[in-house]
Amino acid sequence: MSVLTRDEAQTRAQLLDVHRYTIELDLTTGDETFDSRTVIAFTARTDADTFVEVKPAELRSVTLDGRPLDPETLDGNRLPLKGLAAGEHELRIDAAMRYSRTGEGMHRFTDPTDGETYLYTQLFMEDVQRVFAAFDQPDLKAVFELSVTAPEGWSVLANGRTEHTGDGRWQATPTPLISTYLVAVAAGPWHSVRTEHRDLPFGLHCRRSLAPYLDTDADELLQVTRQCFDRFHEKFDEPYPFDSYDQAFVPEFNAGAMENPGLVTFRDEFVYRSAVTDTERQTRAMVIAHEMAHMWFGDLVTLRWWDDIWLNESFAEYMGYQTLVEATRFTDTWVDFGVARKAWGYEADQRPSTHPVAPENVHDTASAMLNFDGISYAKGASALRQLVAWLGEKDFLAGINTHFERHKFANATLADFIDSLASATERDVHAWADSWLRTTGVDTLTPQIAPGDNGTYSLTVDHAGSRPHRVAVGLYDQDLGDDEGRHLTLRRRLEIDVPQSMPLPIGKRPALLVLNDGDLTYAKVRFDAESFTTLRERLSGLPDPLTRAVVWNALRDAVRDGELAATAYLEAARAHLPRETDLAIVQGVLAFAVGQVADRYLPAEERPAALATLSALCRDLIRRTEDGDNPGLRLIAVRHFISVAAHPDTIAAWLADGTVPGGPELDPELRWRVMGRLAVLGAVDEAAIAAELERDQSASGQEGAARCRAALPDEEAKARAWEALFTTDESSDLSNYLFTATAMGFWQPEQADLVSPYVARFYKDSVALAARRGPAIAEAAGRYAFPVHAVDAEALRLGEECLRDGDPIPALRRRLADQLDDLARALRVREGRTH
Repeated sequence: MSVLTRDEAQTRAQLLDVHRYTIELDLTTGDETFDSRTVIAFTARTDADTFVEVKPAELRSVTLDGRPLDPETLDGNRLPLKGLAAGEHELRIDAAMRYSRTGEGMHRFTDPTDGETYLYTQLFMEDVQRVFAAFDQPDLKAVFELSVTAPEGWSVLANGRTEHTGDGRWQATPTPLISTYLVAVAAGPWHSVRTEHRDLPFGLHCRRSLAPYLDTDADELLQVTRQCFDRFHEKFDEPYPFDSYDQAFVPEFNAGAMENPGLVTFRDEFVYRSAVTDTERQTRAMVIAHEMAHMWFGDLVTLRWWDDIWLNESFAEYMGYQTLVEATRFTDTWVDFGVARKAWGYEADQRPSTHPVAPENVHDTASAMLNFDGISYAKGASALRQLVAWLGEKDFLAGINTHFERHKFANATLADFIDSLASATERDVHAWADSWLRTTGVDTLTPQIAPGDNGTYSLTVDHAGSRPHRVAVGLYDQDLGDDEGRHLTLRRRLEIDVPQSMPLPIGKRPALLVLNDGDLTYAKVRFDAESFTTLRERLSGLPDPLTRAVVWNALRDAVRDGELAATAYLEAARAHLPRETDLAIVQGVLAFAVGQVADRYLPAEERPAALATLSALCRDLIRRTEDGDNPGLRLIAVRHFISVAAHPDTIAAWLADGTVPGGPELDPELRWRVMGRLAVLGAVDEAAIAAELERDQSASGQEGAARCRAALPDEEAKARAWEALFTTDESSDLSNYLFTATAMGFWQPEQADLVSPYVARFYKDSVALAARRGPAIAEAAGRYAFPVHAVDAEALRLGEECLRDGDPIPALRRRLADQLDDLARALRVREGRTH
C-alpha cells in the first residue's frame, strides 16, 4: 500500500475540486465483508493524470463518466485515473470491503454478553479507504451524502440526522463541506438516550448490554455536554456548524475519542460499569469538552496537511481543560493536566523521536501518524496556555474568532493561524511561534537566591533552554500558627519574564521558593537547597493543589534525570500522600511510584522493600478513609494495594468475601484486578479464571481473563499467550483489545527469569506481526508487548539491533525507539548516572 506524500497531495489539490460523495453501504452481506458503492462528483482544472484511493476486498467495477475502467489497474490502494480531461466528472466505484478487528476502517464487534453485533467507523488519516473510495486528503473537502442498509432492528448513526426509510435503509442528511477522514457511521442495536438543546437533537448511544450504566450517568453526561456547548457559544462567534450532536460509546476503540462532526465516537470504557473516582469522571468530561472544541477547530476549520495536526489537538486539549474549569463543577482540572497529561509531554519531548509542536518536515501520512503523541497534545496545549498568559485571553479569543471567520468550512495552516492572532494584538506572535512551536526539548529553570542588604534577598533564574517564559514565582513561609509545623503559607506570588533583565528582589528568604507556581509554562523546574529541605518536611502543607502538582512533577523529573534517588521519591510519597487531598495527585504519584520506580528504576533486590513501602502507604490511605468521607481516595488506595501485594492472603480474602472490609464491594473491575495480581503470584489457576469469566461474560470480562491467563507463572501459559499474540493464523488473530489485554498480562517483574527467553523473540516476532497486521496492532505491540521489565544492557542491545537491521514498519519503529530510550534511562537511573 502506498502512503500519500505531501507533494502528491499538493499536486492533486491544485488539480481537483471535489464537490460531492454519494455513498451507499450495505451491511447485510455477511460477517466478513460489506458492500460499498461510491459516486464522486468532481472537477479537474486541467488535463492530467491522478488517482483515487480504495482498499477493497474485491473491486467489482469502476466507471468514469459512464466509461468502464479496468479494476485490475488497482495498484495497492491506488486506482489510476489516466488522461483526465479538464471539466466536470463523475466516478462510480462498486466494491466489497473487509470488516476490521483492529479498530481501523469499519470495525465489527460482537458483544459476548448478548451476542449482538455493532459496527462503527474510524477513518482517521487514511482508513477511509477501507470503507469507500475517496480522494483522501484533508484539503479536498466535499459534501457527503450517505445511505446505509442495515439488519432489521438496528439503528444507524452518521454525521447528520438519519431517517429510516424502510427495508433496513437509513438516509443521513448531507454534510456541509468536511474532510474525508471525518466521515462517520455507527450501526447496531444501540441503546439511545435522546434530548434537544438549542433546537438541536443531542443523543447518547451505547451497546444494549451497557444500557443500565449509561442510563445511570446520562444526566451527568448531558449536563456536561450542554454546559460546554453553551460556553463555546460564549467564546466563539461562529455557531455550532452541524445539524445534530450525537455521542456514541463504541467497543474496542483505539483512541480516547474521535471528533467526527455531529457523531463523536468514544471508547465505551467511559460508560462506567464499576466504581470510579471523581478524577476519572473529570477526565471523561474533559474528553467531551475536547471533542466538542474540535467541532470548530478541526472540523469547521481543518488543517491543510498533517504537519499542522497540533492546530487540531493542542487547541482542543487546551480548550477542553479550560472550558471544563469555566463551565462545569470540575474546577481543578488543570491539576490533573499538570500531573498526568503534562508529564506525557515532558517524557515525549526528551526522547530521540521528539519533534516540534509544529513540524515542518511531515513528508507523508505514515510520518504524520507518528506525531499523535504527548507533544501534539500536552506540550502544544501547554504552549497555548503560556500564549494566553502572555497575550491575554481577550486578544487570544479575538484572534481565534478571526481565524474561524476567515477559514470556515475550509482549510488553514500555521501561518494562517498566526496571522489571525497577530490581527488581534500588538505583540510579536510570529516570534513567539518560532520559539515555541518550531523548537524541541524542555527548558529547565533553576532558582539562584542571593543575599542583599538588611537581610533581604534577590532571585535570579538560571535558564537552560531557548524559549521565553512568563512564570509565577511563589514565596512560601512556615505557618507559625501550625502546631505540627507542616503547613506553609503563601507570602507572595510574583510574575516574571525569563530570561530576566535583572535580579528580582524577594525580601526575606522564604522557606520555599517555587518557580512556575500555577503551572502556566512548559518547563522543568528545580529547587534551591533550602527549599528542597522544606519540601521534604512540608510538601503536603502547600495550600494549593496546583502548586503541589508542580512540585511532584519536579520531583518526578529529578528522578528521571538521575538527580534524585528513586528511593527518595518513595520516601516523599510515604510521608506526604497520607495527607494529600487531591485525587489526581494521589493517583499520579502512586502510578509513577509503582509503574516506574518500583517496577523499573530500582534493581530487583530493592523491589520488595519498595513494594512494602507502597503497601504500607496504601494501608494508611485505606485507614484514613474508613469513615466513608472520601470514597474516591479509598478506591485509589485499594487499587494500588492490590497492584503491589507481595503476598496473596489479604487480597484473596477480599475476593472470597466479595468486599474490602469497610468497603468497597468488589465490582467487576476490582475483582479482575485482584484476579490479575493473584495470577502473577501463582495463587489462582485456569479453573479459577474460568469460574470468574463465567461470573462476568462481558467483553471486559473476556479481556480480564486473557490478562490473567497470560500472567500465570507457568511455562505452558506463557507459551499459549505468546502464540495468541504473535500467531500467523489470521482466523485466530486477536482483536485489538484482546491483544492488549494478553500483552499486559505477559510481562511481570516477578517473572523475569521465566520470560527471559521471550525478550529476544519479541523483536523478530513483533516486526513480522506489525508488517502483517498494520499500524494499530504495531502500536499495541510496541506499547504493551514490549519486555518493559527487562532492564539490562543485553535487552537494550537487542532492541538497537532490531532498529538497525530489523526493518520495522514506521509505527513500530517509533514505538520501539521510545521504549528503548526509556530503557536506557532506566539503566542510567539504576546506575546513578545523570541524564
